[in-house]
Amino acid sequence: MMGAVGAFVGIGSNLANPISQVRCAIQALGDLPGTQLSAASSLYISAPEGVSGQPDFVNAVAALRTELEAIKLLGHLQSIERRQGRRPSGERWGPRILDLDLLLYGQSELRSDGLQVPHPRMHERAFVLVPLAEIAPAVSIPGHGPVKALVDKTAGRAPELRVVA
Repeated sequence: MMGAVGAFVGIGSNLANPISQVRCAIQALGDLPGTQLSAASSLYISAPEGVSGQPDFVNAVAALRTELEAIKLLGHLQSIERRQGRRPSGERWGPRILDLDLLLYGQSELRSDGLQVPHPRMHERAFVLVPLAEIAPAVSIPGHGPVKALVDKTAGRAPELRVVA
């Protein structure tokens, strides 16, 4: 793919058969125009953060090579979420059928309405860092450093992650 950029997408679900939701999302990412799915992490189960009384989440990270601009890629991610049944709830960190987050887009640092890359707080979240380190241990998060060092930093103060698939 000439001119392709490496991008990483965080995937999470805790409703409507989360394992199936995450697997379907990974497949849909590989079907995006001008995009190749390079890798997908194992699926991890993690306790929800922020809002208590909801089911555990299933999380993964996918690596892409894409010719899409970052904002166009984000539009496709939101389209996949809607196709799989996500509806706006207005509740931050609440339960969801599917959540797709553009974590990294090359080494770009982007700030605009609706898009911030690297994704805010990804460098603090084990449910993002552990699957990212599984498929791209050498990647560095702009402004925060190597993912491996960030995983080590979150160890012990983050909820335990378990591989489910």
